[in-house]
Amino acid sequence: MDAAGGLAPTVGVCAACQALGVSRESYYRHRRPKRVPKPRPTPERALDKAERQQVLDTLHSEPFIDKAPAEVYATLLDEEIYLCSIRTMYRILDDNREVRDRRNQRRHPSYHKPVLTATAPNQIWSWDITKLLGPAKGIYYCLYLMLDIFSRYVVGWMVADTENAALAQRFIRETLEKHEILPGDITVHSDRGSPMTATSTAQLMATLGVTKSHSRPHVSNDNPYSEAHFKTLKYRPDFPDRFGSQQHAVGFHRDFIRWYNDEHRHSGIGLLTPASVHFGRAREILTQRQQILTAAFEKHPERFVRRPPRPPQLPTAVWINEPTEEETIETIAH
Repeated sequence: MDAAGGLAPTVGVCAACQALGVSRESYYRHRRPKRVPKPRPTPERALDKAERQQVLDTLHSEPFIDKAPAEVYATLLDEEIYLCSIRTMYRILDDNREVRDRRNQRRHPSYHKPVLTATAPNQIWSWDITKLLGPAKGIYYCLYLMLDIFSRYVVGWMVADTENAALAQRFIRETLEKHEILPGDITVHSDRGSPMTATSTAQLMATLGVTKSHSRPHVSNDNPYSEAHFKTLKYRPDFPDRFGSQQHAVGFHRDFIRWYNDEHRHSGIGLLTPASVHFGRAREILTQRQQILTAAFEKHPERFVRRPPRPPQLPTAVWINEPTEEETIETIAH
């Protein structure tokens, strides 16, 4: 608009507006002096300064400091006192920049967002517990499961008839010993279930030299690998509606975990099996796949329109909440 104003004295308003794609109405409206609004007069019926201060002091008083204006208004009426309307109370609070939630209520802590990165197996494990329906209503079993987030390999599992901190500690200790994890080598992530946040579990983690990490409350995306695994489990066509016994549940999961670790081509790890990634056979398998695809391309190049085929690749890193650029810089700095 300023460019049109500078050009108009030379070529005229119409030509300047046409050249710059500006309507003449907008040009003239922009040049019109802005009206300064007149101060609003104070109505004769308005509260005077002393009365407004009395209302504010009442709202600040001990009985009403954490109550909403509507509740203050009603309480005063029951005490045969009238100061002003509810709306006027809000106006006085607004003039003093005090319009906010006045209720006295519990303040929840600010939970830290977990930001974890794994570039190889046995760096970050994720564990969780899911319930399995038993033979009758009210009977269920608990599946404890530990998963390596880089390879998706199930490093440990257990079916129990209950969920508690003592069983969780035994499960964690036995899984770490089975894989010969040294102190300081691994981070174990979980949600905030009672066995996960128990003081005894935290003490065990500290004793074993394990770094613990927790999801934020009610944020399922903070533990996506365990949640995705349980979905794979429960959406299997042979997953029963109910398990007849604990032994039935153990037998079913023994077969499922064997299939999942050794046969399941996982889309998140380049269609490799979790076992092949966890035990370092991924590079060999990907090289073999590439040789087969290269031979297919050389035999029929016309069938591959855009480029020579490549097998799906294994990610170089996986995350629980991918770090932002600022968080990455901060991690490097520390």
